[in-house]
Order: sequence, then C-alpha cells, then structure tokens
Amino acid sequence: MEPIQRSDARLAKFGICYSHIHGRGMETRQPPRGYREISGYAAGVIRRMPNLFAQMHKIIYRRIRYTVTRPKPPKTSVPLAGPVVVVGSAPVSNKPVGFDETYRIISVNASQIAVHAWGIDEPDITLMGFNELQGGNTAAVETRRVLTGHRTGALYVLTWRRGQKRQARVKNNLNSFNYSYRELHLVGRYQRIALMHKASGLVNLELDAETKCSNGMIAVLFALYNGAGAVIITGINPHSNGHIYNSANLTRKHTRFDREILIRLLRQGYPIYTADAQVSEEVGLPLWQGQRTEDQAGAISTDNSQQRSFPACQSR
Repeated sequence: MEPIQRSDARLAKFGICYSHIHGRGMETRQPPRGYREISGYAAGVIRRMPNLFAQMHKIIYRRIRYTVTRPKPPKTSVPLAGPVVVVGSAPVSNKPVGFDETYRIISVNASQIAVHAWGIDEPDITLMGFNELQGGNTAAVETRRVLTGHRTGALYVLTWRRGQKRQARVKNNLNSFNYSYRELHLVGRYQRIALMHKASGLVNLELDAETKCSNGMIAVLFALYNGAGAVIITGINPHSNGHIYNSANLTRKHTRFDREILIRLLRQGYPIYTADAQVSEEVGLPLWQGQRTEDQAGAISTDNSQQRSFPACQSR
C-alpha cells in the first residue's frame, strides 16, 4: 500500500477523509458501513446548534429575570368570592346549573359572544391576547369582527411586555373596533409566569406554543389565584377544534398542556368544575351541579349584582 493510501486508510477508520488526489484525478473511496447514518445525524445536530443555543439563551435569560425581578401575579378589583364561570371559545358551551346574577363571568378573547344567549351583554372580566387586537391571522380578524361595538368590565390584555407606549398602542387598537371597558390592565409575560407559579407550582417560561397554556387556562388560574369560591369552565375543551364565533374550524393550540394543567389543579384540590358533560368525561373534571349552599349565595348576591349594574364606559 502506498504511503498516501495507508494514511487515508487510517483516517477512514475515524471517518475523517474518503478521497485523495492521485496525479491528475481524484479517487473516491466508499465510507465504512454505518458512516453515512452517523454523519447524517451529526450534520443534523450541527444544523440545529444555532437553534439549540438560542433556546438555551432564552431559558437562562427568562429564568434569571423572573428570579431577580420577582413579579407579582395580576390581581382584580372585581370580587370573586362566589362561583366564577370562565367561558372559552370552543364550539360547545353551556350555561352552568343554577346560574344567576351572583355568578361572575370571565370571558376569553371573543367568547363573550357565547354568553349573550344567557342574557349577559357585558362580562365582569375579559382576558384577551394582544395579537387579537392587531394580528392578521383568521382568528384575530374574526375576534375583532365579532367584538365590534361590544363592551366588558375589567379588560386584561395579555402582552409580552408592558409600558406606556404599549398601553397607548393597546388603547388605539381597541378604539379601532369600538370595544369598550371600565378598566384596562396589561399583563406581561413575567406576571403570567408568576401566576402559573403561585397557582400551580409550575414555572412555565412560555418558550413556545406547545409548552405554554392557552388564554383560557390563564383565566382559570387568574380566577383561582384571586379567590374564586368555585371555577366552572365552559367552552374550554382541550380536545376540540374551532371557535364558536366563526366556521373556520381552526386547530387549537396548547391542547396537551391545557389538559395537564386542569388535571394538576384538580389533584391539588382546587374547586374546579366544568359545565360541559363531554369535557367532564374526557378530562375527568367534576360536572357542575350548583354545588353551593343558599347561605353562600345570599352572602355574595348583593355585592355582585350591584357591581354588574354599573354602566360601561370606554377609557380613552
């Protein structure tokens, strides 16, 4: 064997080189068995390395910032001592058994359309994603369309960051489709991380759509953290697609994590129920049957009914 061939053979054992020049041409040798599979895997890892580094940077940065800043979860000025109905946008939703003026309603994005059939024009609280106010995707456009000219009580807009410029931008977006509110609050990413942490014990850094919960789950956590006597969800089904306010049948994100959070909260002993029989069967949440005493209802009836009677006005 020629020296160059011996050298190349030694290198070939380690998968370093498979060709060398002999005179005027190039001789190519076949790699050893299994090399192509190994090299393909290595090439894939190398291609993914920038994304891996970016992901690690995001995790480290958000964890440090959350630990250092120690943000507080969002609070509400609306008393939530009694039953709270969190209404999502799934195609099927139901008015809870025993529903009356003593129940509080938290709507999510455009789901308040569902409670119009219950005789409720204005939810007590609405949680809305920032993208719903300006996004060009179908869900966002449909949200603005169906909410045009409507109103809510306290509006919590879920943003990535807060500040005066962002608040002014949110107000302008709301004015563009004539959506009214009594109070406006911006809830940043780190407030949501704190809410999840305090209510469930999990630190979720909101890295991507698959590893964070939906706005509906944030509404559930919000109600529990703020002292709801019972949280009854309707129109929130981790296994469904589509929205009640359009026929686009859009795929719902966050489904796996939403289900995990619901089960976790239930196991932790939180008073969480569903008004939807299908969700009760598929997820295991107890079906709401009006589980409260008349004394509890009387204790909160006056305060709740009085607060809902105030007229809505738009903050501009």
